[in-house]
Amino acid sequence: MQQTGYLAVKYCGLSLPLRVLCSGAGYYIGTGSDELGPVSRESEEYFPNRDAAKAALKTGNWTQKHTP
Repeated sequence: MQQTGYLAVKYCGLSLPLRVLCSGAGYYIGTGSDELGPVSRESEEYFPNRDAAKAALKTGNWTQKHTP
């Protein structure tokens, strides 16, 4: 199972762990850090709540974006 963000590595050169993030559109799987803030949205999907996004991340039941 993927543990770091593909887009963060490919486009930013940053190896950052996947985590659940939130935007105005909803919850998503992405990367970021306290210092940088959000870096990449890795999931195609937006999830209705944090628990759904956490479950998707844990099970791998989400779709990886291939372009920003």
